[in-house]
Amino acid sequence: MGIFDKLRNEFIDIIEWTDPSADTIVWKFPRYQNEIKMNAKLTVRESQVAVFMNEGKIADVFQPGMYTLTTQNMPILTTLQGWKYGFNSPFKADVFFISMRQFTNQKWGTKNPVMLRDAEFGPLRLRAFGSYAFRVSDAAMFLKEIAATNPEYTVDGINEQLRNLAVSRGMDAIAEAKIPVLDLAAKYDEVSQLITDKIRPEFNELGLELTKFLIENISLPPEVEEALDKRSSMGIVGNLGAYAQFQAANAMEKAAENPSGGGLAAAGLGAGMGAAMMGQVGNVFQNNQVNQQQAAGGGAGTPPPLPGTEPYFVAVGGKQAGPYNMDQLRQLAASGDLQHQTLVWKTGMAAWTAATAVPELAPVLATIPPPLP
Repeated sequence: MGIFDKLRNEFIDIIEWTDPSADTIVWKFPRYQNEIKMNAKLTVRESQVAVFMNEGKIADVFQPGMYTLTTQNMPILTTLQGWKYGFNSPFKADVFFISMRQFTNQKWGTKNPVMLRDAEFGPLRLRAFGSYAFRVSDAAMFLKEIAATNPEYTVDGINEQLRNLAVSRGMDAIAEAKIPVLDLAAKYDEVSQLITDKIRPEFNELGLELTKFLIENISLPPEVEEALDKRSSMGIVGNLGAYAQFQAANAMEKAAENPSGGGLAAAGLGAGMGAAMMGQVGNVFQNNQVNQQQAAGGGAGTPPPLPGTEPYFVAVGGKQAGPYNMDQLRQLAASGDLQHQTLVWKTGMAAWTAATAVPELAPVLATIPPPLP
């Protein structure tokens, strides 16, 4: 190596950073023992800034553009070095390039379930995860507060701290919002905005800007989700009697497609199970009705009607009256309100019928005196 090559290598006349990575935030220009030549060319590309540091203090910050380094465009460094008269000899300074682009798709999530109180279900444990994006908003502040003098600083160096901020402040925001758990899935956008407003000031304190915060999922423990699924299934089934009939009809339809005896047996079994379920449901409703009637009529002291004494309804004066038992019908006959052609009806009859056409009423009608001569 010649003397001129050696002298040429001791001076740096081009300063730039072509970032080949996707996660580097700060990169220190590798000056080593070389000195920066006055009138050197500085290239700062879009989404970058260059920070000159002198003896541990931040001097000048260069925005995107191409610069020729002179004492005129380095006012702070010129003042620190005492170049009052345009001194043009080489100088030493640490040059840090800081990426100002967005760092997207950064993951966050709860390591352990977070306990919250829900108005409908009480205390619940929730898990949540999602993604966020950020960028450097104040290069000088970020360099002083976080990166310091590291020659290279990547997203991994700060991601853990940012994730902790997102989880702790985010769960606080969800708890303060008091949104019911069942409504959270429909309000991811609103909850994301609440969390963004909650943690943005703490990002700003680090020289960062939170540009996006997204919730991808909020989940309950598996056993709670299983209980909710059962509750939803019961709501969807609705009328158990109609559901049993539907199941029995499906079984018979499948049996009709299978001519073998096994299919017919299955259809019979399905129909039997449907009938049994219908009977059980009917018994429940019937018992409830009996209990209500007993409560309204004086409690358990009122006995049910005797078998074979079903009451009759009577058409009196063009209006329905009753129901009346046999003794009451005899009184109606004695008073003249029940005649041979009076229309009567009871459960099981297809239509209203004249009393004289009902054999059971013959003893009652026999007590009616014949018309006067």
